[in-house]
Amino acid sequence: MEQSRNHLEDEETASMAETEDSQEGRYLTFRLGREDYGIAICHVVEIVGLQKITAVPDQPSFMKGVINLRGKIIPLMDGRIRFGLPEEAYDDRTCVIVTDVAGQITGLIVDRVNEVLEIPAAQVESPAAANGGGSESYVSGLGKVGDSVKVLLDVAHLFDW
Repeated sequence: MEQSRNHLEDEETASMAETEDSQEGRYLTFRLGREDYGIAICHVVEIVGLQKITAVPDQPSFMKGVINLRGKIIPLMDGRIRFGLPEEAYDDRTCVIVTDVAGQITGLIVDRVNEVLEIPAAQVESPAAANGGGSESYVSGLGKVGDSVKVLLDVAHLFDW
């Protein structure tokens, strides 16, 4: 009996490792302004439509407030404002990418979600050229996809304000 329980635990651990491996190099891509960005799929919980936002006082301008998502309070960051882009009215393509970084749930408001792409590590360049080598950047890399570039974000750093 004990041996079969250990075998099941080993299978479960192996299955979790395979799931993590299968997410390696996969990014949810989205658009802000005229640029495409990507975040590691392992941080994405879900994508939801924009809901009623409750403003919270004394927050940075890029923190738009909170939403109540199925009984959970989720803080919302507006990606346009965070990246210094001009504000635009939200439309029917505007959505929220709900992320989980080390147990911290945050929503990122984006103009539109594109697709999940597999970008092998060999196709990802260092962000040093893009951010001047600064350690405070939330750009983790530049993914080459065909003849386009996706700006890959370090969501842990992005939400660490």
